[in-house]
Amino acid sequence: MFGFNVFPEIPRPLNTQYKCFSVSMIPGNERQDVERGGKIIMPPSALDTLTRLNIVYPMLFKLTNKKTNRITHCGVLEFVADEGKVYLPYWMMHNLLLQEGELINVESVTIPVATYARFQPQSEDFLDITNPKAVLENGLRSFACLTTGDIIAIKYNSRVYEMCVLETKPGSAVSIIECDMNVEFAPPVGYKEPVKYVKPDESVVDPVDLMPEPTGFVAFKGQGNRLDGKKRKESGQIDTLLEKPVYIRGIPDYNYNIGSLKFLRSIKPINVKEMKDQDEFKAFTGEGFSLRKSKK
Repeated sequence: MFGFNVFPEIPRPLNTQYKCFSVSMIPGNERQDVERGGKIIMPPSALDTLTRLNIVYPMLFKLTNKKTNRITHCGVLEFVADEGKVYLPYWMMHNLLLQEGELINVESVTIPVATYARFQPQSEDFLDITNPKAVLENGLRSFACLTTGDIIAIKYNSRVYEMCVLETKPGSAVSIIECDMNVEFAPPVGYKEPVKYVKPDESVVDPVDLMPEPTGFVAFKGQGNRLDGKKRKESGQIDTLLEKPVYIRGIPDYNYNIGSLKFLRSIKPINVKEMKDQDEFKAFTGEGFSLRKSKK
């Protein structure tokens, strides 16, 4: 008799501990492709274990630092690490508060596919990039998943820009492999909105405001005194508010002929002294009148 397994075997998660090191500690040539992404390098024995456990693809893992209870999620790049060791990008070790050679718990997990993510640049320099959204999209190609609260590193033009993952949907940890995800940016750390200078509308200016204040003698301006010599209750000088002179628009030259020019040197200069004498106010001068008509 032959036995048939009617019920498929349920995949079991991988849950083990490794000593973690940064990618700069990998023997041989420096691996920049690991540093700029969100994937780790695991030993070959981990692949054998995952195969026996019927792991579900894509392979995603939950990394936990049990000393500090810091958690993040990642993918796997290769299975070429030394036995008992895993190699992580530096920014991932910084988020987990891990030192070289410390133990880290690695657990295989299944997380939902991302639909939305919001990032906050950690420096205002990120605003100098011409197309920040395209730069972020290109940098996320090296990542397998995102975790809310992580500060990831994006390299562009020989510079590293740090981005804080503020929010992810539909969960706090999401997979970004072959997904259609909406991305938004929050204002960078320390960014302040520029103060907009509102230029006053010079076209709406009262011509009276452009006229100078009256100078010289001003009638009925001064301080009142009592005939008995006593001081007034309101001490101090009281200035009467003076109304500004009425603005009179200039009269255009209706006899002007198009194409003709008038030179000021041909006009008789104005005697400033005579004009000043005419405009200057002189008190108690003028012609007298009688209220009673003369009999003739």
